Amino acid sequence: MGIMNRIGTPLSPCATRVMLLGCGELGKEVIIALQRLGCEVIGVDRYADAPGMQVAHRGHVVAMTDGAALRALIEREKPHLVVPEIEAIATATLVEIERDGVAGHFPEFIPTARAAQLTMNREGIRRLAAEELGLPTSPYKFADSLAELQAAIDGSDKPGIGYPCVVKPVMSSSGKGQSLVKTPADVQKAWDYSQAAGRTGAGRVIVEGFIDFDYEITLLTVRAVGESGEVETFFCEPIGHVQVNGDYVESWQPMAMTPAALQKSRDIARAVTGNLGGRGIFGVELFVKGDAVWFSEVSPRPHDTGLVTLATQRLSEFELHARAILGLPVDTSLRRPGASAVIYGGLAEKGIAFEGVAEAMQVPESDLRLFGKPESFVKRRMGVAVANADTTDEARQRAKLAASRVKPVKGN
Repeated sequence: MGIMNRIGTPLSPCATRVMLLGCGELGKEVIIALQRLGCEVIGVDRYADAPGMQVAHRGHVVAMTDGAALRALIEREKPHLVVPEIEAIATATLVEIERDGVAGHFPEFIPTARAAQLTMNREGIRRLAAEELGLPTSPYKFADSLAELQAAIDGSDKPGIGYPCVVKPVMSSSGKGQSLVKTPADVQKAWDYSQAAGRTGAGRVIVEGFIDFDYEITLLTVRAVGESGEVETFFCEPIGHVQVNGDYVESWQPMAMTPAALQKSRDIARAVTGNLGGRGIFGVELFVKGDAVWFSEVSPRPHDTGLVTLATQRLSEFELHARAILGLPVDTSLRRPGASAVIYGGLAEKGIAFEGVAEAMQVPESDLRLFGKPESFVKRRMGVAVANADTTDEARQRAKLAASRVKPVKGN
């Protein structure tokens, strides 16, 4: 269908139908943004009461890696746009449907089915960035066994990555299966963890040389239709973030950078997203040391660290994504410095409650997003606090204070 020249009324024969594959907290915000623009949104996830499923016009529960189930669902619903919001999807099926259609229907995949396929697997995107595009990355090797991992690190598979290094499953997200390996004694444990916690179970890993960076950023990069009528690249202000075991716990915007580092970051992001193509927002992760910048990863969708944009930008990353995929104008301008801080579940329980909400909102210029996840884990992200201030340092203090006042408790 391409760029939308008009948007039909939801739940009518002329509805503009958008199918979201993945309905977590980020997908929920995308659904709301699309609905505000008049779209009919179909949510798809592996469980019925996922956050986004609670607000979609209707929802379907399927195993996202089941290509036949996805094909049947797309044939049934005939969406104009299909928007993958998680990595663990049967991307080969999406590529086939993008090429051949299904029952004479040709939905558009956001940003493209190829982009979803490449970024699902760390090997695909790393080889694209380093070997095809020639972008600076950390040194890396891939391994399919403990013996290959050991050889990749210690140099028998010359040149060795050496210590310290980071081991990750090629298919995982939010730090699952990731380990920092400091000595040979850590290798076995890192391998075992990668096999237990990868997105699709046991499998291939990437081992990366450790970069002694000053800080890391997310550069939200938007491919959207500009005044020229063609797809152009727009950038949000850089987002600084703190990760623990590969999972984001805090972010702030803007992140102070040298002009040279900012320009290199934008050049890298433009190269990667331009190759992936399509329209929408991309979360490009980069390591920075002084004026030097290294590519790390890219997500062809809103990024968890970008939750801070709910407070900082005129249009959040979710509103930017919705506008971009519909072919509407975007505005990436920063409204006010701000920060976000994660609220964890703190306990393993089905059906929890939150105490301290009023106290959290007493923090100046603060707000909360409680995601509505039906089951809590100790380290499951259940909400986020956002706050604004004159400076990012003050905003970070406010966001962390607000988050600390929210106490998940048993629901009964």
